Amino acid sequence: MTESLRWGILGTGWIAELFVSDILASGFTVAAVGSRTQHSADAFAERFGIPTAHASYEALVADPGVDIIYVATPHPMHFANTELAVNAGKHVLVEKPFTLNAGEAEKLVDLAAEKNIVVLEAMWTRWLPHMVRLREIIAAGTIGEVRTVLADHNQKLPSDPKHRINNPELGGGALLDLGIYPVSFAWDILGEPTTVAAISSPTATGVDRQTAILLGYEGGQQAVLHTALDTLGPNAASVIGTEGWIALDGVFYAPTTFTVYDSEGTVVDSFDGSVSERGMQFQAWEAERLVAAGASAGDVLPPSETVGIMRTLDEVRRQIGLVYPGE
Repeated sequence: MTESLRWGILGTGWIAELFVSDILASGFTVAAVGSRTQHSADAFAERFGIPTAHASYEALVADPGVDIIYVATPHPMHFANTELAVNAGKHVLVEKPFTLNAGEAEKLVDLAAEKNIVVLEAMWTRWLPHMVRLREIIAAGTIGEVRTVLADHNQKLPSDPKHRINNPELGGGALLDLGIYPVSFAWDILGEPTTVAAISSPTATGVDRQTAILLGYEGGQQAVLHTALDTLGPNAASVIGTEGWIALDGVFYAPTTFTVYDSEGTVVDSFDGSVSERGMQFQAWEAERLVAAGASAGDVLPPSETVGIMRTLDEVRRQIGLVYPGE
């Protein structure tokens, strides 16, 4: 790990709790937390032993004792919160989805480049050990030419219409919260698709309840993806090639195991990607590495790819008719 930066946590919800638990256990420095109320900030700071608690996001990003901000607010707030941090000269790790749409994503990436600031999407899966090994096996040609990616992310989440997953005002729906994992996985393995096709079924609140996505590629490759918010599924994935396939066990986007088969179905390799904690510390290491190197982009998930993924999600939303308030 590089010399630790001083992290500020913007938002005090469940995902912020998971992230802070992981990075503290891995030796990172969390210097401050910011919330919309002093009470919430104080409670979070006390729970995790964070020395400074701010009653506003503005105060957090202005804190001279903070070098990098982790944005953990709901999707529609990502743009404003990240813009605030970048304009304050802070590097930012932004929870996925990076923004609500590609237009917002492009603006943030351009702003960060202008100010020489690192802005990284917190798609934590990309830096997990099993994904590092998966890419090595594919690059080595073990399964031949990759032809197909299969992935699903299906959860049984609260049905309360006010819950963020069902609330259009909070960017709800299966796609942006859950479906982004298989979409990002397909981008990771196959790159940018040339065609997108999607069908969906809505919730009573008007967000997508379940969505099926087909991605096509110039070389004829395909990705078959599915997401749903009210039915728990295997949450597994497969990468299929001309000389074999790799089967990732559920849940594929978290630390997991996978098995490699040849074209006759014989096991030729396997990998156990178990890690300490949940595994969110790896994205924090990447953010700190980029800052230390003076680099604005890494090879695993450069900002241009984050914008591209948002464009794919935008096209899916266009096809299924999912528009959020204010867009």
